[in-house]
Amino acid sequence: MSLHELSDEQREIRALARRFADERIAPNAARWDRAHEFPRALFAELGELGLMGVCVPEEHGGAGADFLSYVLVLEELSRGDAGVGVTVAVHTSAGTLPLLHHGTAEQIETLVPPLAAGEQLAAFALTEAGSGSDASAMRSRVDGELRISGAKQWITNGSHASTFIVFAREGELGPSAFVVRVGAPGFAVTREEEKMGLNSSSTADLAFEATPGERLDAPGAGMRVALRTLDGGRIGIAAQAVGIAQAALELATAYAGERVAFGGPIARQQAIQHKLADMQTEIEAARALTWRAARLKQAGLPHGVEGAQAKLFASAVARRQTGEAIQILGGYGYTKEFPAERYYRDAKVTEIYEGTSEIQRLVIARALLGAAMRG
Repeated sequence: MSLHELSDEQREIRALARRFADERIAPNAARWDRAHEFPRALFAELGELGLMGVCVPEEHGGAGADFLSYVLVLEELSRGDAGVGVTVAVHTSAGTLPLLHHGTAEQIETLVPPLAAGEQLAAFALTEAGSGSDASAMRSRVDGELRISGAKQWITNGSHASTFIVFAREGELGPSAFVVRVGAPGFAVTREEEKMGLNSSSTADLAFEATPGERLDAPGAGMRVALRTLDGGRIGIAAQAVGIAQAALELATAYAGERVAFGGPIARQQAIQHKLADMQTEIEAARALTWRAARLKQAGLPHGVEGAQAKLFASAVARRQTGEAIQILGGYGYTKEFPAERYYRDAKVTEIYEGTSEIQRLVIARALLGAAMRG
């Protein structure tokens, strides 16, 4: 996609995020990955730049930009380090935006400004050990006094968030959504997950034992809140995948121009040229799908299928083309001297979280088949 398609404001926000990624994120990404270090102070810096609440209205402490601007930021941050990208993505689209869309005036006034400023982080607690893609199987419960009991698994930002969007079954009503604040009675972080990639991000298990929650939206509206949140979140993960793939392309292109074999740079070899051409073409296609979905969401138009298409395609591109970058680098690509192997590890999870690729295909197929599925 061409930058000429963007407004002046969108280009400025993208340039700001790109510069921050090049100067403050990329140089530290390998160290964070090896040490499994969560760079908490970095998010305060991003907050000062307005990048922790890009699409949050100014009256609530955000930058007041549109959803595409937010997607551009996610792509650039993820190009620097995918762990940073997913932290911002979940904090914004899965933590802050549900408060704006479903919260009371008091909840918005109290909770959103410190989140938009990067002073605090947000998390989205839906997944359980036996309830991932099948969210209806959740076992967490809430009693008549809005006290939550249960456990959540693989919660991004879990060890560092202050505000949690938590889902629990409410009797015969089904799942409801609640806000839980860190430090609430009966709430505990029970485990920090060891992962294949995204080692600079936090992925934690949570426990709730008669933990008081504050209702978000109406009783029994939990699945509506969750599905609306995931529809937008998929677009953010697609942007993350595009950013990872773009980083791999830039690395492979630079290496091909410098690596000498058979009397000249390997970039002269047609096999390498074809790999790079395919990489760039697929990445541009993934970016186009992602920007289309973002524009639809910004316009208030249906975007569930388009978001699913963007995530399905972009995540596959990221996984496939980070592998191609390793191939171009050869033996160096398999070592930690170059970041290609980190890109490869980080890319895989984009096919899993915020809805697996299989779930995205179901979303697309059901819309395509329509009445035939209902019959």
